[in-house]
Formats: sequence, C-alpha cells, structure tokens
Amino acid sequence: MIASKALYLSLFSPVVAANIIDMIEKGALLPMFYLPPVAWFSKFKTYQSDILLEAEEHFPKQTYRNRANIYSPDGVLSLVVPVVKGSKVHTKAKDVRISYDFRWQRLHWMSLESCYRRSAYFEFYEDALAPFYQKQFDFLFDFNEELLHLLLKSVKISASPQKTESYEPVYPPGVTDLRHSFSSKKESDLEQKPYFQVFEERHGFIKNLSIVDLLFSQGPHAINYL
Repeated sequence: MIASKALYLSLFSPVVAANIIDMIEKGALLPMFYLPPVAWFSKFKTYQSDILLEAEEHFPKQTYRNRANIYSPDGVLSLVVPVVKGSKVHTKAKDVRISYDFRWQRLHWMSLESCYRRSAYFEFYEDALAPFYQKQFDFLFDFNEELLHLLLKSVKISASPQKTESYEPVYPPGVTDLRHSFSSKKESDLEQKPYFQVFEERHGFIKNLSIVDLLFSQGPHAINYL
C-alpha cells in the first residue's frame, strides 16, 4: 500500500502531494459554492475530515459557484452573485471579483426574508447571516469561504477544509473528485429525506435546494437530513 501511494504521488507536483498525502484513502475534492446545495453538504459530511476545496480551477460560469437556488412562492428562485466582466474561463476561481454595479446584496437578502420569514428557524440564523449582505467582499471565493464557515457551524459540522494550491486536472484514485458532480441546470440524483418546506403546498417538495432552505426549516436538526 505504501508503495502504491508513493507511485501516485510521484506523478503530481510536490505542492499537490503535500495537500493530498493524508487524503489518499478517503479524501474528496469539492468546488467552492455560494450557499451550497444540500447534496454538496451531504458529500462534505461524508468526507468532512479529509476535504480539499478547489481554489485554482478556471472559473466556470452558470454554476453554483456564484448562484444558489431557494424556494419562493413561484417555485425555484436562483440568487446569482454578479461577477466583474472579464471573469471568464481563463480566470482562476480565487481571482474572480464580485461586481457591485447594482445592489444585489439587498436583492438577495430581501429574497431570503420574503421566502423564509415564515419558516421555523429563519430568525434563529438571521443575525449571523445579515452581515454578509451588508459588507462588501472583493473576491467571490473569499465571500463564499467566509460564508461557508458560518454554514458549517450552523449545520454542526466541525471541519477545517484545506484549499488547493495548484490546479490538477486528475487526482489519484483515492481522492474523490467532485468538482463536476453538481449541476445547477439539471435535477440532482440525491436520495434526500423530505422535510417541511414553506411553500410545499403549492409546488410539492423540491430537493437539493440551498442549505439555507434546510436550515431555516429544521434548524439544529438539519444535519439529520444530510
């Protein structure tokens, strides 16, 4: 087994090897998302002690990296964090800047309030979330990362994920590469236990929405649904 590890690591740069040397058995590589969907958190929970967050990839558009789906009176509503023009496929994820050409933070917060004010636990998390829609962050990755720390604490997952220090298109078989496993354009195949949703009587249960949908509904019990 030790020889196999050495063979795999010899194929990668020293920086990457340092990142994954303790993750070969069961680690996972996840993209950094904005208010990630439930499926993302389910995977994070599975691998929580051995997680790498991708910081060096080229920024792909129309993904959860800068958007989140919530439940509105009309069904699924996508909240999109605008990025500065020029943040295309050749810009590293960690270098993508947030645009403040319009007041998207106010729009997102008003949407969260209007959609979830009636939920059981919105007020429980409101004070902690509100500052993210007041303070201006320069970079999308930094915004998502700081928000993630709050969400992990709220979901009661204790973990300190590491970030990649170089981009590698392929990782050793022991590392589960989940960078392309979540699509904002098609329904997730996640087997998800239903929970009460505010507008369920109108559109039924919608799975794999943003983690805040689960948090606002189940509060401290959210982790039992991951």
